[in-house]
Amino acid sequence: MPLLYETQDDTAQVQIDGELTIYTAADLAAQWLPRLGATPRMALDLSQITEMDGAGLQLLLMVQREAPKAGTRLEITGQSKAVTETLALCNLVV
Repeated sequence: MPLLYETQDDTAQVQIDGELTIYTAADLAAQWLPRLGATPRMALDLSQITEMDGAGLQLLLMVQREAPKAGTRLEITGQSKAVTETLALCNLVV
């Protein structure tokens, strides 16, 4: 499960490619959470996520909660069908 992370000017471009599930959430958290606060903005592209479960949703919500505390403004730039369906199932909008 690659977390693609690239910095352009004052924005971190982040893309998750593949599953955002219980099998990948811990590894992604270890890669992602320490980078919060490294840039003033983070653009998160979720368009390449093929599957998302409760653990993936928890990670996404944790990043959404922790980013402002770290001084990073988080912006969602894309959502795959799997992300949209999971959020709709939980009656959430990110």
